[in-house]
Amino acid sequence: MNSNSHYPSAKANLFVVSAPSGAGKTSLLKKLIDELDMVQTSISHTTREKRPLEQNGVDYFFVDVPEFQQLVCDHEFYEHAEVFGNYYGTSKSSIAEQLSHGIDVILEIDWQGARQIKQQLPLSCSIFILPPSKNELERRLTGRGQDDAATIKARMDAAIDEMSHYNEYDYLVINDDFSSALGEIKAIIRAERQKLRIQQEKHAQLLSNLLE
Repeated sequence: MNSNSHYPSAKANLFVVSAPSGAGKTSLLKKLIDELDMVQTSISHTTREKRPLEQNGVDYFFVDVPEFQQLVCDHEFYEHAEVFGNYYGTSKSSIAEQLSHGIDVILEIDWQGARQIKQQLPLSCSIFILPPSKNELERRLTGRGQDDAATIKARMDAAIDEMSHYNEYDYLVINDDFSSALGEIKAIIRAERQKLRIQQEKHAQLLSNLLE
């Protein structure tokens, strides 16, 4: 699908959400999906090994490298990337199916993937989540207790690079207070659901009757 392609569905929205590690994106989106109807995260394809408790088709679509490469050749992904030796891709057909049922889809990707999505689907809505400060971001990363000082520094450097692309997005949310940030993301989704193209599809019969 090229940059002039039509949006895959007029019934729902595709939301692209990015944030540096430690900004709280995963927790916010998990809570959002628990509390808001008709919204789901996109399920990506990956070549990494399945972890305990993960389910194929729920957490990821787990495929081997040759299968992934074939999907790339068949232009089945909106975007794909290699991360720490494993491949990840966003399936066109998977997103299209969800949107066709009126389900809003949230895609969690970095700024590079978000840029690719926006080029192909300019009507998609992009949201960037920022921490309230560098000190708070470092505190959150350190508080996980999983990484040494060198790893924390590498993650901070990566986070600063990621954050430098915030101005490429449609909306900006600062995750200082969790409840407030969650409320702001809900407000964005509710507002996007009122866009003309969505309402025209949803209320086609009503609009026709009103204008007879």
